[in-house]
Amino acid sequence: MFKYCKHFILFLFICLSIGKSYGQRYAVVDTKYILSKIPEYQQADETLKLIANRWQKELSNAQIELDRMRKNYEAEQYMLSDELKKKREIEISNKEKLLSRQREKYFGYEGEIFQERKKLVQPIQDKIYNAVQHMMVAHGLDIIFDKSDGTTILAADPKLNRSDEILSDLGIKIK
Repeated sequence: MFKYCKHFILFLFICLSIGKSYGQRYAVVDTKYILSKIPEYQQADETLKLIANRWQKELSNAQIELDRMRKNYEAEQYMLSDELKKKREIEISNKEKLLSRQREKYFGYEGEIFQERKKLVQPIQDKIYNAVQHMMVAHGLDIIFDKSDGTTILAADPKLNRSDEILSDLGIKIK
């Protein structure tokens, strides 16, 4: 990781050095800060939390039921016929598979939580992207860095941060 960090620092230094020599103009924005000031994003985030909590509770209840089935089977297996043992093992296995499918359906790669996030958050991200593009053209900027990631910008002069301008373009008043 440190190897990549050194390369990134060198790349950033070269870009900034070349930029100064060619009159390149750049700005810094903080998308996490911008999102924290957008009421629609806060509402979308809250909605996603509620959905995720509901699904997590459903999965937790199913896990409790599965654990109960296993515990009962372990306690009774010595008294059961081979046929009943096999039947219970199949029931437990089916319950495990169902629980696994539900987890994948809700929280898996491109699962329902991903789809909900995309539906609720994508329009907000598009608005921010359009505002950034507008600012880039309006100010004749060559590069806009997002400092919210933490690895993109190591240090930035606060006067370069144009996050409040993006919020203003989106019609959000800063307190």
